[in-house]
Amino acid sequence: MEYLGEVLDLRGVKCPFNYVRAKIKLSEMEVGSVLEVILDDGEPISNVPKSLEQDGHEILSIERVGESFRVVVRKKV
Repeated sequence: MEYLGEVLDLRGVKCPFNYVRAKIKLSEMEVGSVLEVILDDGEPISNVPKSLEQDGHEILSIERVGESFRVVVRKKV
């Protein structure tokens, strides 16, 4: 699936900094914009999508890509 949003590659970034960086990036974007976040397996993929959803954003998809995950988020707030 292809998205026309921005991409934020957070591979190698540890928790909670990956969530903080995703949150900051989303705060700079227009409501309704789509952000593709690339995350590592383990804590990042377990925590970041849940945290972004709790912030009020919509998780459109989560997909494994090699050893990483692609999380597509629509800014809602």
